[in-house]
Amino acid sequence: MRRRNLLLSVPALLAAPARAAPALPVVASFSILADMTREVGGPAVAVRSLVPADGDVHVYEPRPSDLLAIRGAALVVTNGLGLEGWLERLLPASGTTAPVVVAAAGVTPRHMAEGVDPHAWQDPRNGILYARAIADGLVRVAPDQAADIRALEQDYARRIAETDAWIAQEVATVAPERRRILTSHDAFFYFGARYGIDFIGVQGIDTESDPSAAAIAALVRQIRAENITAVFVETMTSPRLARTVARESGAVLGGEVYSDALSPPGGPADTYLKMFRYNVTLFVQAMRGG
Repeated sequence: MRRRNLLLSVPALLAAPARAAPALPVVASFSILADMTREVGGPAVAVRSLVPADGDVHVYEPRPSDLLAIRGAALVVTNGLGLEGWLERLLPASGTTAPVVVAAAGVTPRHMAEGVDPHAWQDPRNGILYARAIADGLVRVAPDQAADIRALEQDYARRIAETDAWIAQEVATVAPERRRILTSHDAFFYFGARYGIDFIGVQGIDTESDPSAAAIAALVRQIRAENITAVFVETMTSPRLARTVARESGAVLGGEVYSDALSPPGGPADTYLKMFRYNVTLFVQAMRGG
């Protein structure tokens, strides 16, 4: 009887579907790259972002758990261009043997007075190059998933290109002489070069402390002198301060925009493409005059 039961169970075992391969553990340096990797890798990957959403990749301080995550990763995705200086120390300390993708390796970098501008993802055309580099890395570690990864890459590139076209259409509704934005973070120069917007850095404001009356006066003079129509300054968290600058300068103060990080899940900019949609809506509204 026992033998009969065992034999009867064999066809059922043979007919059972094969279990899907476990998702590859992939570590990305910050939330924008993590989102891109999820888009390109789909169900084949389980992605962890070292710097969390709303985190500052420039000054991030790694945790012991980051070492463990990198050590166990099948692939590590970085931006490059000098963005993640802390990662240059973390990778060898982790002892990982995983390949490292430098997502920005294929872009033409822009240069600032301080050196190379690492924020290349702010030009969607570079975002397509990022997606290609990530897909190349994933195919290297998961060749059996190559067809699916390439299909996802192509679909993602198409959606990035559509977003690029939408941004160009939106910016075209703003008169060229009004495309001047003052910002406290030099993260939008690739974006500005792509769409003909002049992003200007803040002068006279120390972002590490509350601005003085003299610094605010200097900011107002800068806005007037350079005919700036919109201001996005992260340090202006005081409603009174924001109203003072708006009243004295005549510029429109925009809301919070996302440059180096996505919003937490469920927020207004929790994916790379939603980040563009959210930022552009605020930029265009402010440049038009509110």
